[in-house]
Amino acid sequence: MKEKVVLAYSGGLDTTAIIPWLKETFDYEVICCCIDCGQGNELVGLDERAKLSGASKLYIENVIDEFSEDFIMPCVKAGAVYENKYLLGTSMARPVIAKKLVEIARKEGAVAICHGATGKGNDQIRFELGIKALAPDIKVIAPWRMTDVWTMQSREDELAYCKAHGIDLPFDANHSYSRDRNLWHISHEGLELEDPSNEPNYDDLLVLTTPPEKAPDEGEYVTMTFEAGVPKTLNGKEMKVSEIITELNKLGGKHGIGIVDIVENRVVGMKSRGVYETPGGTILMAAHEQLEELILDRETLKTKKDLGNLLAEVVYEGKWYTPLREAIQAFVDVTQKYVTGEVKFKLFKGNIIKAGESSPDSL
Repeated sequence: MKEKVVLAYSGGLDTTAIIPWLKETFDYEVICCCIDCGQGNELVGLDERAKLSGASKLYIENVIDEFSEDFIMPCVKAGAVYENKYLLGTSMARPVIAKKLVEIARKEGAVAICHGATGKGNDQIRFELGIKALAPDIKVIAPWRMTDVWTMQSREDELAYCKAHGIDLPFDANHSYSRDRNLWHISHEGLELEDPSNEPNYDDLLVLTTPPEKAPDEGEYVTMTFEAGVPKTLNGKEMKVSEIITELNKLGGKHGIGIVDIVENRVVGMKSRGVYETPGGTILMAAHEQLEELILDRETLKTKKDLGNLLAEVVYEGKWYTPLREAIQAFVDVTQKYVTGEVKFKLFKGNIIKAGESSPDSL
């Protein structure tokens, strides 16, 4: 019987080319696993493509609520923002993906987990630290770092490789932006963004958000309530956290909220320039902070800000499954005990304008 490998599968060109490569190079049976963190229509047609490419099975695991409640909310409560700008959209999703990959690998009796992250980014570190923390016995395969056996260096190479293996794909070799999307955000890298002296081509680039200058000329009021730091209602309607984020994405997108253009310091020591759209997340973070300033005492707030910055670094560096992350989260949870009340604000052309807040536990 062949040994099994679980492949973190997005349906994109890289992970599609990896399927026949894994079979050819290691003679593995390939089990594809796509983790749905809110990618939306990116999941259409994946089953057919995975099987066509030679996978024996595809799991599509919906983790949207778990992602929202157990990974996003601890960071919102902490006010965790990396380098004062990046709201950790990709960073927060990687540990929940790693957790699910390990679960599927255990269920299938797989000896290895494979990911398609490149050798120059943060994701290789996040995936591998997560997998190793949860399943140190499972082998990790990172094709892009295995330059002796992974010979493809470009999209053209991958397309030619797929074609030679009878896999016709709806992609072309023209580079588009490199994107990562989930419920919380969408990130963009590549093309004109490669040169930090270029202004982003927002008309081409933006997916979730209207550019602020094209947003409505009328502001829109929004009311939210929180209980112990967790959002409970939006404009009077009770909803799950994932539903509140979905609605805030629509509202924020309409009013040009949450576009960030940043040159950030990657874990591996290089700088990278990216544009992030986080309309709903930006609003949720601001609303939470707006309520919190009414309730927390000065020393607690000061310490919490320092620990929030530390948590952002811990999450960014892929160290979710560590005692330090648990300890910071435990501290933050204590600070959230009385963060209950209502906030009101107005969205207008990229701005979140406060319009009052109240709490039974106001100081």
